Formats: sequence, C-alpha cells, structure tokens
Amino acid sequence: MPAPLDCRTALPTLPPALLERLRTADEVLVLTGAGVSAESGIATFREALTGLWARFDPAQLATTEAFVQDPARVWGWYEWRRRQALEAQPNAAHRALAAWAERHGRLRLVTQNVDDLHERAGSRDVIHLHGSLHAPRCFDCARPLASPALPKTGDRLLAPPRCPACGGPARPGVVWFGESLPAEALATAWDLAERCDLCLVIGTSGLVQPAASLPVVARQRGATVVRIDPQPAADFGGDWQLLGAAGAILPALLERL
Repeated sequence: MPAPLDCRTALPTLPPALLERLRTADEVLVLTGAGVSAESGIATFREALTGLWARFDPAQLATTEAFVQDPARVWGWYEWRRRQALEAQPNAAHRALAAWAERHGRLRLVTQNVDDLHERAGSRDVIHLHGSLHAPRCFDCARPLASPALPKTGDRLLAPPRCPACGGPARPGVVWFGESLPAEALATAWDLAERCDLCLVIGTSGLVQPAASLPVVARQRGATVVRIDPQPAADFGGDWQLLGAAGAILPALLERL
C-alpha cells in the first residue's frame, strides 16, 4: 500500500493511477462517519459532553437500559443532540459529495451519522446505517412518530412525548448499543459494497462494526478503496489514504475530475 498522502495544507500531485480510478469508476460507494459532521461543528460521540451532560458517558445514555431507567434523561440528551444537528449547516464536504453524485449518477452514499446534513446539502437516497435523530418512534409499539418542537433549551431533562396509538413513550430513531442495524439499510449497503468498483471511506475511524466491514468487502470484490481522514490508520487495508479535512480534500478532488 502506498504511503499516506499529506493533504492537510494543500492537495498534492495525486498518483495518476488514483486519478484514473476516481475518473473512471462505474459504481461508487461512499461511507461517511462522524468526522464529516464534526467539520460542521457537531460533536463526535467520543468527545466530552458539556453542561448538564458533562457528567455522563455517552455510551451510558445510548442504551435501552438507560432509557428504561430514566426516559427523561435519555430523551433530553437526544433532543440536545437534535438541536445541535439542526443548528449546524452542511459543510464543503457534504456539498461536494452531493455535486459528485449529480455528475456521476451511480454514486451511493452510506452514512453512520444520525443527522440530516447530507440531505440538506442535496444528497438523495442517503442510507442511514445508525438511524436518524429526526425519525423518532414509539418505544412500545415501534410506530413512527413526528419529531416534536424543540424545547427552548437543550440542556435539561425532558419527558418524551407519548404515542397517540398506544400511549408508549417516544424514543430516538437511532441505533443504540446492543441493537441491530436497520435490516433494509444494512442489506442495501452490503449489496453496494459487493458490486462497487470504488469505495470512499470518509471521516470514520473504521472501528464500528458492521459498517467497518463494508470497505473490506468492497476490496475483496476488487474495488479500489480510498480513505480520507485527518489521521492515518495504521491497519488500513485499502489502496490510498488522503490525510486532511474532508471539506478541503473533496472539493479539490471534484475540481480535478
């Protein structure tokens, strides 16, 4: 595997083989993670929380058990996260991916993020592997529910609204620890990984399964795998790593295509 290309100050001269693959790929799979949203100011799951939530570990709030024990604490935290996501704006990486899809026609976007920044940038048919902050459902009967109006402050406990059908509490429409990924989304992502000839992995640590297996499957099927992230991954088994912010690298790549 070639050495990582440092793109943190400017996009260097790219290897001709990489440019050729980017220009001629037939089916493109893009997998995005928290690093892309972080460039819009959305805190990643591993960052320390603030305010009321500073004393909590996010991993201890994102479970069924936590919700059963204290629905107001968990719902209030997710409403704080939803407010943060709605106040954020799509960045240059989101916009570049939407523009690339418009040009290419056969680029599909799979994200581990639970915000809607890709959609607001113009991307269509985004596959959300970990659910969405904007798609709550009933905890008891799983009925889809409308998102309530945001509270005036996102820094407090908040009792979840009730399902009009069964009276059960609303829960966030995200995948909690210990839960399975949405079956349809995962099956679609797996199919894309098996038949793409180019896979872009952007802003993700590659540690969370089963999403981390998608680039592995793509490469096993002969696809070129390109990773874009500020930090190198020592165990990256793909073809090229471009080190830098996605919001700088992706628009520059789009210009060269």
